[in-house]
Amino acid sequence: MIRVLLVDDQQLVRAGLRMLCEAAPDIEVTGEAENGQRAVALAAEDPPDVVLMDLRMPGLDGIGATERILGARPSTRVVVLTTFDDDDHLYPALGAGACGFLAKDAAPAELLDAIRRAAAGDSPFSPAVLRRLVGRALENRAAVPASPDRVAAGITEREAEVLSLVGAGLSNAEIAGRLYLGVTTVKTHVASLMAKTGHANRVQLAVFAVRSGWTP
Repeated sequence: MIRVLLVDDQQLVRAGLRMLCEAAPDIEVTGEAENGQRAVALAAEDPPDVVLMDLRMPGLDGIGATERILGARPSTRVVVLTTFDDDDHLYPALGAGACGFLAKDAAPAELLDAIRRAAAGDSPFSPAVLRRLVGRALENRAAVPASPDRVAAGITEREAEVLSLVGAGLSNAEIAGRLYLGVTTVKTHVASLMAKTGHANRVQLAVFAVRSGWTP
C-alpha cells in the first residue's frame, strides 16, 4: 500500500482527494492537514510515502512544510498541487525538495498515476506546470553560452538532444516520437542526464536545460 498524506486548507478539496485515493486498491490515506504545521506533525507521527501538498495555506505554507518534512525524513516524496495563481511559488517549492508538480484540475487518473510514480521514485508533473516553470526560467535567464560545452559536461550527442527537448517541456513519449527512439531509451537518457548534472528530478533538469543554454 502507498501511504498518502493530504495537505490543503480547503476541506472540500481534501474530501475529494480522500474519496479518490480510497477508491484505489493500492493507496491508503494516513491523514489530512489543513495547514503546514499540522502536516509536519502528522508526517512525524505517521510517516507517509507521498504527501500531496497545497502551497498557499495560513501559517506555515506548503514550501515551509515541505522543507521540514523532508528535513526530518528525506525519503518522503512531496507532490505539489498547484494552480496558475501559484506560479511565484513553484521555484521555491522546487528548491524545498518537491519531487513533482500536478495541476489541481488534473484528471483523477492523472492524480493517481502521479502518486504511484512518486512512490516509485519518479518525478510526476503536469506538462502544463513544467512549461510554466520553463517559461519562468526563460524570462529570468541571464546571458548563457550559445553553444554549451557538451564534451566538458560529459554529455553525449544524443543526450544533448534529449536534454534540449526536456527543457522544451516535452514528455518522454513526445521526445521518443521526435527522435525516433523507444520510450525506455529516453528514460535511460534522462536518468543519465540527471546523474551527470546533479539534478534530482525532471523538473530541475528542465530548468537547468533552459538556464544553461541547452534548450535554445
